[in-house]
Amino acid sequence: MSPDSTVLATPQEAPAAARRTLPPSRVRRAVHGAAVPVFLLLAAILLRAFSFAPAVIDTDEGLYMLQAREWLRGNWPLAAVWDMHPVGAPALFAAIMALLGDAIWVPRLLGVLGTWLTSWALFAIVRFATAPPALGLAAGLLYLAHATLLGGLATNTEVLFTPFTAWSMALGLRAARRALENGEAPPFFKIVAMGLMVGFALAIKPVAVFEGCLAWLLLVGPAWWRGLLPLRRVFLYAIAYTVLCATPTLLFGVAYAYAGELDDFINGAFVAPMRYAGERVRLLDAARYTLIAVMILLWAFVMAAPALIRPRRRHGPIALLRWLCVVWFLAATAAVVMPGMYYQHYFLIWLPPLCLLAALGARRLARAARPGLVVAAFALLVGGVATDAWRSSTVPRLFGAVGLGGPDPVREVAAAIRQVIDPGDPIWVVNYHPTLYVLADAGLATRYAFPAQLVGPYWRVTGIDPYEEVARILASTPQALVIDRGWWPNIRPRIAAMIEEALAEHYDLASVVWEERGPVEVWRLR
Repeated sequence: MSPDSTVLATPQEAPAAARRTLPPSRVRRAVHGAAVPVFLLLAAILLRAFSFAPAVIDTDEGLYMLQAREWLRGNWPLAAVWDMHPVGAPALFAAIMALLGDAIWVPRLLGVLGTWLTSWALFAIVRFATAPPALGLAAGLLYLAHATLLGGLATNTEVLFTPFTAWSMALGLRAARRALENGEAPPFFKIVAMGLMVGFALAIKPVAVFEGCLAWLLLVGPAWWRGLLPLRRVFLYAIAYTVLCATPTLLFGVAYAYAGELDDFINGAFVAPMRYAGERVRLLDAARYTLIAVMILLWAFVMAAPALIRPRRRHGPIALLRWLCVVWFLAATAAVVMPGMYYQHYFLIWLPPLCLLAALGARRLARAARPGLVVAAFALLVGGVATDAWRSSTVPRLFGAVGLGGPDPVREVAAAIRQVIDPGDPIWVVNYHPTLYVLADAGLATRYAFPAQLVGPYWRVTGIDPYEEVARILASTPQALVIDRGWWPNIRPRIAAMIEEALAEHYDLASVVWEERGPVEVWRLR
């Protein structure tokens, strides 16, 4: 083995001469410890730089912004702005918006922080397994690059809860290794830390339950198997972990009950998601959507294959990482499947274990190179796949030039709305992006601000009569209505007729902005 290849060797494989014999100074240790997270943060900012340009990447993101804005004004999410998700995402949006304001770049910065923390967790997982640090750095970079695909440039729930599950997995793996190698039982404070992290992940999206269960098994399973934890203590840990996982949601529930909005909390956070999961896509469509996601992540899957095909090592840090990734990927797949809808951003949950496997596969491929070229081969493989993923997400952004010198229709519509209303006047965005309420500083004519949940295909999740709600909105004569004619065929015919009648009787066409699908109309009250 050449001196260069020691970068990719495990501590057990590294020659003794390559190890440090003198402990570094406190300052040097601090600088050395900060180098990787700082590098990954800079990489996250660079790779996600184009996310700061457009006003809208994903419609869900605008809904969380609107919920956060109303929450900061004293109006609770689910009560003032309805949704079929728990309130963890708008809570994080509200926290950062309280500090930095409600500009578009603020939630995008939250996305940078979320992906950075996840990439750092992947590095920590590799180090906790005592595998080479180059593997952790590679996994983090691969994650950051691939998180720009599949709608990952938007600050969506998968971007927000993954840091909590990934760091829980890191703590669980560390406890598993110490139990297997050193005979140490996991301390209770790790149950507390992991339970609260997984609990907040569940308060963002309940699909985190599968990864949360896996993290607990890593924490407790090896210690029980080695006889370090008696069965009675395992049960106590299980009860404590369950309570801790439920704590963030319970605290939100108590706060809603105190505010007199408990019914809305239960409906939006629990009942509505079950209604949504009941409307699953057909099996053939699910297979097609999954194949599309695999094709988008093709090079990551290709590079992961060498880590799984006839692995050379069946014991030690590399084997431990490989088995963790396989089981983690299965848990992530269960989380993708659980809602039954297979939107592309759901597949972002695959990325942490997939990128770890891809880094392991790159290591195996690189070690086939000539001595002296191992490090270069590893860097070329990882850099090439990461760059290709970033390129795939960046080319469409540059071609469309939205917010990059080209027109941004959402911002143009917001400007047109501001011309016909006073700040705070109620408007109704019939079938366009909810972020318009924030950009135009407009009030809400309805708490059902997400178009698909009122006039679109998912109206059943609300549990209300949508025709009564539309009639109520139109009778209240909002100051402006926004209609996307490109999506007009997706509105149910009866509701479309009600809106057209109201437009003819009470509204004038104030402005038209052209989207790629067609015109977006702003109608003002006469």
